Amino acid sequence: MKIAIVHNNNEKSLAVTEELKLLLIKNNFSIDKRNPDLIITIGGDGTLLSAFHRYAHLLDSVRFVGIHTGHLGFYTDWRDYELPELVASLVNDKGESISYPLLDVRVTFQGRKESSHFLALNESTMKRVDGTMVCDVFVKDELFERFRGDGLCVSTPTGSTGYNKSVGGAIIHPRLEAIQLAEIASINNRVFRTLSSPMIVAPDEWIRIKPITTDGFILTVDQLSSSEKNIVELQYRIANERIHFARYRHTHFWSRVEDAFIGAKNKYEV
Repeated sequence: MKIAIVHNNNEKSLAVTEELKLLLIKNNFSIDKRNPDLIITIGGDGTLLSAFHRYAHLLDSVRFVGIHTGHLGFYTDWRDYELPELVASLVNDKGESISYPLLDVRVTFQGRKESSHFLALNESTMKRVDGTMVCDVFVKDELFERFRGDGLCVSTPTGSTGYNKSVGGAIIHPRLEAIQLAEIASINNRVFRTLSSPMIVAPDEWIRIKPITTDGFILTVDQLSSSEKNIVELQYRIANERIHFARYRHTHFWSRVEDAFIGAKNKYEV
């Protein structure tokens, strides 16, 4: 098995990386950054997101494993002190994996024939840099509402626990094939009205966002962001591609949510 290692640059992650390399070589694994079968990330969810975008062109043939060296992450199953157990699981690997849906993002620019295409593991947002963002929101090509506010966030089920949650979106179990639209500081009064609630879209539907003005936007795709002008339309749907995680042990999704946002020690406090 060919393995690539992606890590952040904090001291703990660098030490874990060196220890892991020695264990992998000792067990006859090869380190291959260009054409791996398995990608191991060392750090946190941000490190795994970076690895996902780096190897997005190999999604059909690679699996991911996350080791966290800081706070518990949703994509990182292993702790830094569990390297021997992880390598033992790799030695006995039988190709087990679990896959999650991704977000397909297509951006149409004024004056360009072809749209730009991106994949997101967590979410994509569009925000206005200065002033209120005004745009028409379509669901499956039917006009749903005219939105006014700071911006909009479209997320995957696995991304629903991230920025989506912070703007009032619902948490969705990752086995559900759906995408979610959440408003960011929408304006609602006697004149302007939006749904003012998260909206979960079925797998055979899609969301189109058409801004009324075409410049002055910040577009994000996961942790990547860019200032954009002349955006005519954004289209979001569930991607044909999926991300595959090598799962040698399974942590219940709702246990992850409870641990991340509630914590057992606080569960019964009055």
